[in-house]
Amino acid sequence: MSLILTEELARGIEQSEIELLESRLTGVQKIAGNLMGVEIKKFGDAVAFYVKNIPGPSFNNVKGMSGNNLNEIDGILDFYHERGIPANFEITPAHCSAELFKLLSERGYFQRGFRTALYGSLSDDFTLSEAQDISIREFEYDEFAIFGQIYTKGFNMPASLSEFVAQNNQVLHQNKQWTFYLASVKGEPAGIGVLFEKDGIATLAASATIPEYRNKGVHSALIAKRLQHALQNHCNMIVGQTAYGSGSLRNMERAGMKIAYTKAIWTKL
Repeated sequence: MSLILTEELARGIEQSEIELLESRLTGVQKIAGNLMGVEIKKFGDAVAFYVKNIPGPSFNNVKGMSGNNLNEIDGILDFYHERGIPANFEITPAHCSAELFKLLSERGYFQRGFRTALYGSLSDDFTLSEAQDISIREFEYDEFAIFGQIYTKGFNMPASLSEFVAQNNQVLHQNKQWTFYLASVKGEPAGIGVLFEKDGIATLAASATIPEYRNKGVHSALIAKRLQHALQNHCNMIVGQTAYGSGSLRNMERAGMKIAYTKAIWTKL
């Protein structure tokens, strides 16, 4: 049966994003006595994430911000200012308000982009077949160097970050909520996919394909494999997020997922 989007469901999807990032960064926090400098702080319903040694907005952002948290804005801004970076707010339609946008604007913030969240019921008939010539299996603990190489190539990151990415994902390998997949084309490593599961919700946590293997069905096959795993584990909903209008979004829709909302990304002028 298809899930009908409600405000309550939208907030549940947002909460699953928060729980995923909390789980990931809690794992990273355990590396060598918090070598990465992870901090997670709650401000009412909002959660501020900060990672000193991982620059950029991916891990340094505020989730769960709403019009009910206006009195928390200055505390959040101070939290990031004390750490030498601007705050990045991810604001969903279910939590937005004119007062929130006005206050952020007054503090020198502006909307710089969008990001789309998708969802689907795992009782639906998803396409689960894998493409020909593509094989997918779970990563072994000692194979995360390959994960780091594919991830950095897939996201056009410096190769020097490969070991860093490998370490920050390997630490989650023994956590039963996380599953890491390697996709190969004719025996050659081509892509990676990550699945996070909690409270019956499965999240397509990350996926990357090496440029020379794109447009060969690798991403779609990784989606199918993760949906199959989630079904076997009796999850009832699948969620994921991606850039608006991207190829990843289209592949998720082809698998039967629907757009839940497009959230606004706000940052400092």
